[in-house]
Amino acid sequence: MTVYSLPDLPYDYGSLEPHINGHILELHHDKHHAAYVKGANDTIERIDEARDKGDFSSIVGLEKTLAFNVSGHVLHSLYWQNMSPDGGGRPEGDLAEAINEYFGSFEGFHGQLSAATTLVQGSGWGVLSYEPTSKRLIVEQVYDHHGNVAQTSVPLLAFDAWEHAYYLQYKNVRPDFVKAMWEVVNWQDVAARYAAATAKAA
Repeated sequence: MTVYSLPDLPYDYGSLEPHINGHILELHHDKHHAAYVKGANDTIERIDEARDKGDFSSIVGLEKTLAFNVSGHVLHSLYWQNMSPDGGGRPEGDLAEAINEYFGSFEGFHGQLSAATTLVQGSGWGVLSYEPTSKRLIVEQVYDHHGNVAQTSVPLLAFDAWEHAYYLQYKNVRPDFVKAMWEVVNWQDVAARYAAATAKAA
């Protein structure tokens, strides 16, 4: 039984050029994201088999593999929606006010998320999240897809810092890719996610 499925991109491969070229987007979505979806479904099957046999000797590795693949699927599904051919600029309304409140200014937030993404050791993400326990926005530096994350946090905006997201276009100059990401941010999507997260936490 298929539990997870690959979502369609909400735009054509070349729609985010020149900031992200179409070849990268095609490989990233059709190969890398698809691999996380397959990995999650395959791991669910292996866990089901282990449970049916009553043999849990491999459960630690399976649980870690499931977390890796499901988190990769979730963050990539968010990532595609977080971008738009008509993106860039700055947020407005409640989201803009919250950014000013919790980061001091848009510039402070911009600098923190850019640094968190650029300075991820190895592979990972920079993520703007809503943390419902404290009812505030935070920036998280995610290792791989699932490490170093507050348990209750709700991701709102994700910048992918894995090399497959940028290497064919930006080589090893990750800061240039992060700079380009700001040009395609879909603030309407981020604002809608913020509104939904705060409403749920109320």
